[in-house]
Amino acid sequence: MTANLRKSTQVGRRPPPVRSWAALAGALLLYGCSTLERQGIEPPAAKPPAEAPKVLSSETPETSERKRLIALFGGEYRWPKAENYLNEVLVRLAKASETPTQPYRVTILNSAVVNAFALPSGDLFVTRGLLALANDTSEVAAVMAHEIAHVSARHAFLRGEQEKRAALIAQAARVIQNRQKGAEVESNSAMTIASFSRQQELDADSIGIAVTARAGYDAYGASRFLSSLARSTDLRASLIGQKGGQKPDILATHPSTPERIAAAVQAARQIGAPGLGDEGRAKYLAAIDGMAFGDDPMDGAIRGRKYLHPRLGFAFEAPEGFVLENSSQAVLGLTDGGAEALRIDSVRAPANKALTDYLTSGWIDGLLDSTIQTTEINGLPAVLANARAGEWNFRVAVISFRGDFYRIIFAIKSLTPDADARFSAAIATFHPLSEQEAVQAQPLHLRLAVAGAGDTAETMAAKMATPDRPLDHFLLLNGLESATLKAGESYKIIAN
Repeated sequence: MTANLRKSTQVGRRPPPVRSWAALAGALLLYGCSTLERQGIEPPAAKPPAEAPKVLSSETPETSERKRLIALFGGEYRWPKAENYLNEVLVRLAKASETPTQPYRVTILNSAVVNAFALPSGDLFVTRGLLALANDTSEVAAVMAHEIAHVSARHAFLRGEQEKRAALIAQAARVIQNRQKGAEVESNSAMTIASFSRQQELDADSIGIAVTARAGYDAYGASRFLSSLARSTDLRASLIGQKGGQKPDILATHPSTPERIAAAVQAARQIGAPGLGDEGRAKYLAAIDGMAFGDDPMDGAIRGRKYLHPRLGFAFEAPEGFVLENSSQAVLGLTDGGAEALRIDSVRAPANKALTDYLTSGWIDGLLDSTIQTTEINGLPAVLANARAGEWNFRVAVISFRGDFYRIIFAIKSLTPDADARFSAAIATFHPLSEQEAVQAQPLHLRLAVAGAGDTAETMAAKMATPDRPLDHFLLLNGLESATLKAGESYKIIAN
């Protein structure tokens, strides 16, 4: 949720109807399982050759697309140690790439989501979440080389041409034959484009691994990072009661992670045996030591089932079993494999409009007037109601606090008395933030801890400031399969 929740719905604009929130479960799963994506923008004309690749000057004017992407992912995160190190890696990768004169620059994004992408200009973006998941230089080099491959192979341009061609064919089919035939052609084209995009991803992996190896890094870094990405997805799925693994999807624009891992291992084996290239573990860990971890507290902090917002001054606790996610528009929650969902956002309190009048002003479809109840929650004026849209039932609360209306919405297929009681109890936890809670919302950071002779993964995990499954998170963060540690080795932990 943004630092100012009012951004979720601008004053004077009609908020989305509640039926659009029936897809909360799917939206949250997609948000929590990000893949490495790129933007579909045609690259510029080739730049004149230079004696050696260089990093883009920080004085280069930002394009509107670059600004949009930075804003979309929480702004730019400044961590000079990591920025300088990543740009040094980029220079090595550029020299080994198919476009050695293309200048590149990396920007770290202030987002806990695991993601990376590139613009044809040579602007590369990596999130804090991705840097936290990677364990050595060769893994991050593989990610950046993958994005360089998209730029050098002009994948965005080629996909754009494919999409334009498909749109023209579908339009012709509608005109020459009929609308049904046009829809059929469009559906077939969508499958073709998805297949085309999946192949581009595999190609970028293969090209990137070759570039990584030529630059002197371990060719197996790509497969290790993809394995960590798969484990991250599975851990996230298990926290919300979703079965792990990815279902085949002919419309997916990315190949499944297991497919990419297998292809990455095969590509690395064609280059050589493990251990030939530089992993660069110590240098990489030193570069990210101390970086912020997780959500930016300025946008609210998630601590287990609690959501704490020091700037806006409120706290809320979701029912047991819910996993919370902070998005740019709202706080989202999910449980039981998507059977129940939650959304919290806010709007500026309309002038001279009572809570009940706002609730019934038309922003909720299917509102059941007979369920409207005016009350107080921890001394704050509030109004409660139920709504029904399609197969979904909703428990709705609007709470007035410091000039804003906070909207809490639970979604469930069958609103049983037990579910209604759980949701009502959670709504009743909304309250002004206490001093103790403000301390709990202090930012988390990645720290390095050196394992002693008697240390195990369990003892190191006990140092983690992570309320949910600290051992699993410790193993994931460090790319470990077992609890065995090497004495004297540095490991990542999460601490205040």
